[in-house]
Amino acid sequence: MPNPNAIVALVSRIKPGIVKPCAEMLKEHPEGFSIEFEDKQSARIGPSERAAGTLEILNELQKIQLPVYVEVEPETREISRLLIPLVCKVEKISDDNKEGADVALEISHARHTLKQSNPEYEELLGTLRKAQESNSWLVITETNEHEIIDVRAAPEKGIPKAAIPEHVAMPAKSWFCRWFGWLCCFLKWFRCISEQKAKGLFNLMSAQTCNPVTVPPPCIPFLYPDDGCWGRAHEMCRLIITTGITPKKVWIYGSLNVQTKNNPNCQVFWGWHVAPTVCVRRGFFCRTEEMVIDPSLFTEPVSKAIWKGVQGDPSAQLVGTSASVFYRSYGGSTTTDPTYAQTNVVLATYRLQLKNRSLSPVGPPPYAHCP
Repeated sequence: MPNPNAIVALVSRIKPGIVKPCAEMLKEHPEGFSIEFEDKQSARIGPSERAAGTLEILNELQKIQLPVYVEVEPETREISRLLIPLVCKVEKISDDNKEGADVALEISHARHTLKQSNPEYEELLGTLRKAQESNSWLVITETNEHEIIDVRAAPEKGIPKAAIPEHVAMPAKSWFCRWFGWLCCFLKWFRCISEQKAKGLFNLMSAQTCNPVTVPPPCIPFLYPDDGCWGRAHEMCRLIITTGITPKKVWIYGSLNVQTKNNPNCQVFWGWHVAPTVCVRRGFFCRTEEMVIDPSLFTEPVSKAIWKGVQGDPSAQLVGTSASVFYRSYGGSTTTDPTYAQTNVVLATYRLQLKNRSLSPVGPPPYAHCP
């Protein structure tokens, strides 16, 4: 059975209401704050080192109407642990892992595990399988290491609105370009940007990174590489388009493992990843290359080959799409987010994940112990 001291629900009310920065509110209300949830349960936040940060996270989750997972002390109802669940569907379950089951979630590119050492392993696995069969939404809570510890049906209010489906087809080469290749080559070369401009574009994207403790919107949480790349990529494409440049996207699918100083374990595991690309003029006339803009992995634009090479799977597959594709599944189905509503939810979610990790004992990234 689920942890009896855990609450997984939407925040309905915080008393007193948050009208000032949370640190100031705590000074004015040393008795603490009451948190009411939509399932009629309640909890408290008392004075502590993490109190202001916890209050800020709960306040933001209430604003964007996403559920929270909190563990409370049974006698005092004080919040002892806070995690931010994923509201998603199950795409694939693989139980050939000796330690348990690997779970691919839609939409998430992190590698999620359900360990057999969990006393509720069979019950949780059964819930995941039923949801996969019925294509239903779940609220899935996991640890900082992406170990699944709680699975519940998603409340209707907490389910994100579906994006508009759009199947993207690569345009066929026109008869004009088949006959007048030199002219098409010139036009493409003319539309591409210089290497210097590509570096400036990269620096512009990198400058949007979040302070890991304060995570002020509309920053992009590059310092939380574990998950959320599709939101980061879509927001970067939006920003690139405002400069007058037309980007594309490159997607990679495989058993990916990336070394990084921005995760306490010094590495992250992905099933897929995505980043924007821009066409760059390289040296001689007509020579161009799609360069990847990915501040979560690099400090400058890189070729697709270099981008693929650091992700730990030589057999991984690369797929290019237009910038309009918000999410592309393993099977190739796509969705869009023309209003950037879903993009904003993804960015807000992983800003809070970054903040929550930074407030934990491991502290904020980058982590000095990582090579």
